[in-house]
Amino acid sequence: MKKDIILEIAAILEKRKGSSADSSYTKSLFDKGLKEILSKVSEESEELIEAAVSQEENKKKKLIHETADLWFHTMVLLSHEGINAEEVLDELETRFGVSGLDEKASR
Repeated sequence: MKKDIILEIAAILEKRKGSSADSSYTKSLFDKGLKEILSKVSEESEELIEAAVSQEENKKKKLIHETADLWFHTMVLLSHEGINAEEVLDELETRFGVSGLDEKASR
């Protein structure tokens, strides 16, 4: 997956802040505020976990779908908090080649 798609979505989220809540689900989330956005992130997290433990035939498809939902709503949260997606991508890049154990120990 290209980094560009994440940045494109982030740009669209910023544009949605100026749109009408009547025509934009994302704008309606921004208008409802942090509590509603966190509720959606929690809901999508739970749905991803349910998909992961599922024994259904279409498990892979559900995992992909629920992961996309969680990523989207997490990006809405970041945007709401004034955090650009590129900042998170940059943080991930700094972790390349670093042991997870070493990274945790450095906090």
